[in-house]
Amino acid sequence: MPFFGRRRFTIGYIAAALVLLGLSARDPDGLRKARRNQAEVKRLERENAALEQRVTRLRREVKALQGDPAALERAAREELGYVKPGELIYKLDEGRSAVPPPAPLGSARDAR
Repeated sequence: MPFFGRRRFTIGYIAAALVLLGLSARDPDGLRKARRNQAEVKRLERENAALEQRVTRLRREVKALQGDPAALERAAREELGYVKPGELIYKLDEGRSAVPPPAPLGSARDAR
């Protein structure tokens, strides 16, 4: 193939590749979909890692509950609210504060 024929072929090949790349970028099922899929894969990998950690923690807890009566009692008290006869339980509402928060500086309360 002569030099000019090879050069035309190369230029034509590059032009066709660029046109196809441009069409793929504009097509909703092209590069945009591939990027969305990559982002979804990363999100699912993070979620999977978090779930694997949770499974590991739960397996340790099951093992402790099967072999340790103190751990079983603790779990029954914390998760099921069991109490021994004669015990008093004081529950504090963590959502409310008994003391109102201080007013910001420069408010009407400070002017008195």
